[in-house]
Amino acid sequence: MKKILIIADGILAKYFLERAVSLSNDNNDYTIIYYRKKTLPDFAFPENFKVYSFDPTSFEKMIPIMNEDYYQVMIAVSKKLDAAGSYKNIRQFDKKVPIYLVDRWGFEFEDKYLTLIESREIIAYRFADFLPNTPVTAQNVGLAIGEIMDVQVPVGSSYVYRHVGGIEQTKWRIAAVYRNNTLLLPKPNLMIQPNDSLLIVGAPNILQNVYKSIKKELGQFPLPFGSNIYCLIDMKNMNSLRIEKLLDDALYLHVKLNSKKLYIKVINPTYSPVFNKIKELMSDDVDVNIDYYNYSHEHMYQTDVYNLNIGLCVVDKQFFNSNIKTLFECETPILKCGQIPLSKLKRGIVLGGNIDDVEKNSSVMFDVSTQLNLKMQFYDFDPDNFEEKTALIEHFENIAKLYEKKIEVVKRDEKNPILEFRKATDILQFIPFYEAFAKSRMLSLFSADLNRVHFILEDKCQLFLPILE
Repeated sequence: MKKILIIADGILAKYFLERAVSLSNDNNDYTIIYYRKKTLPDFAFPENFKVYSFDPTSFEKMIPIMNEDYYQVMIAVSKKLDAAGSYKNIRQFDKKVPIYLVDRWGFEFEDKYLTLIESREIIAYRFADFLPNTPVTAQNVGLAIGEIMDVQVPVGSSYVYRHVGGIEQTKWRIAAVYRNNTLLLPKPNLMIQPNDSLLIVGAPNILQNVYKSIKKELGQFPLPFGSNIYCLIDMKNMNSLRIEKLLDDALYLHVKLNSKKLYIKVINPTYSPVFNKIKELMSDDVDVNIDYYNYSHEHMYQTDVYNLNIGLCVVDKQFFNSNIKTLFECETPILKCGQIPLSKLKRGIVLGGNIDDVEKNSSVMFDVSTQLNLKMQFYDFDPDNFEEKTALIEHFENIAKLYEKKIEVVKRDEKNPILEFRKATDILQFIPFYEAFAKSRMLSLFSADLNRVHFILEDKCQLFLPILE
């Protein structure tokens, strides 16, 4: 978790803040200082943004803000005096914090921890690209739609100390590696080091996922879907046993996973011992919201998931079966609890499925199994698609190496593994969440995809994952 301080003023700063918010799933905490209201974008900031309004050239006003340990400071203001004053204030508090300053005036500070972004020079270079018979800079090569990306590998990345040839590159490629200002061609035996920069090329949507994979450290779920866990309690339609079981599982996940906060929403409250127990759960990282006025959760559920930056919803079997369409439309992972407590689980299982969809969420599956300390098992049961299954198995083996985790591949040529799991009590099934799940179960019985008949194991714990694009 990195803390970023942004001092902003003017139209350029406004566009920069809009861009920063659009990238807010990067798991950073932002502190923004502005002093003119027109600098702020016309929307509410996510919960990982703290916004303050005062003059950053005032040393006394900066004292409370600079009590934090910032990873870097970014200054984008419209006046030279404000830029210089803000920079000097920061340096009085911290001599070494990296500062990135948009420079329109030609500053000449002697500071090795300061990076001046010369806006006029950048515009001039971009304009020069349109001259005939001149080379085009790398940022303008190709379609300029995001098919070329430069990514720095952080120290805690799962890509560190891996050979280029050992990283699966489907629909994308590592085109070059930059180390200590030196270009290295990506041979299969080249090992990636911390702080290397990778020049990657591929389909833009694929590169977005590769970027997140490179940048995120292990154990980040429920990111990239969101930062928090959500649990809705309908006391009118749920008995005390269901409520207590659901709360226990939600609290267990909140402790084991890397979630910031657990939100417990209570509707149709009834005074009872379990109601008092719910109220006692309120703490700094557990938010209990008792709604005395809303009696239906249909619209409220999606609204809460969106507004509270929810990355995982915890439900039980009855709620899932009754609201599967609403849950699918939330586009958020859904953990459906089983008959046994989540704390008793020992295995995470994958029953094949569409190769592309399973691959897209494979890192999430390993992330969850690692945080919950589950053994991973992949069941191969489809002799008609040998090549695709082989490729999927190889993919899982490569991902397992990145997470320093083993995966057991179990082949079943005759016996359907779903029949075997009907008696299992210690499994968490990972399932790509398809819209077709909300349709007739009878049609699903004729599908070759074992995930389509998930309801056969509805008494087991199941994690439904929306398809990452």
